[in-house]
Amino acid sequence: MAAARTRSLLAAAFLALAAVPAVLCQAPGPAAAAPPNKGPPNVTAILEKGGQYTTFMRLMKSTQQDTQLNGQLNNSFGSGYTVFAPTDSAFSSLKPGTLNKLSQQEQVSLVQYHVLPQFYSLDSFETASNPVRTQASGSDGPYTLNITADSSGQANVSTGLVATRVGQALRAQQPLAVYSVDQVPLPYELFGPKPPTPAPAPAPAPAKSKTKKKKKAAGIAEPPTADDDTSASDDQKAAATPGAAGSWAAAALSALAAAALGAGLF
Repeated sequence: MAAARTRSLLAAAFLALAAVPAVLCQAPGPAAAAPPNKGPPNVTAILEKGGQYTTFMRLMKSTQQDTQLNGQLNNSFGSGYTVFAPTDSAFSSLKPGTLNKLSQQEQVSLVQYHVLPQFYSLDSFETASNPVRTQASGSDGPYTLNITADSSGQANVSTGLVATRVGQALRAQQPLAVYSVDQVPLPYELFGPKPPTPAPAPAPAPAKSKTKKKKKAAGIAEPPTADDDTSASDDQKAAATPGAAGSWAAAALSALAAAALGAGLF
């Protein structure tokens, strides 16, 4: 009887274990990894990943435009930004010394010219309102460029000096788009023909002496000058010569002699 009771208890224990959910018997697995915090995009990291934008990166760094753009992306997305990144071969095709001839401020303007203060997807280039404003500006206002799309939907950038196609998208998600271009967009304001230098104004004519004007007003004769000789009559010129003065003196002496004879003085 004791054996039967033992068998009953074992059977009950077996049934109780069978009723436990299988999920409770499984060993706990590793905790799911939390999604990474993406944060704002970094234009420097995007260009580094592209692998062929060393010159543009160096230019952005020397002008501190990489820090400025990353800071703007970090603080406020706003309307976003679009960057045209020339390849190293694009810079190599420029005339030697093109960048070295620019002042520090002109280099800043060149980099800013490659940045649009608005996010553009490839599709939105087709409806862009030209001229498109860039981050660069001067005394005449912002530097602009034109963006057009051909019949195949290919976007093209024109500066008035350079026209280039918009190539590979290194990134095209809000708030930042970075597109590769195979030529350096050169702003017309920096590289266009300079206006001719205006000719110097003619020197003012020398003012006439106030003393001379006063003497003329009082009826006092002035000795002839070089200017006066050019406008004087031939008779006036003859009277002003030493010969004419001698003739006048001789005539006066003759008149005095005649008057003396008439008076019986001789």
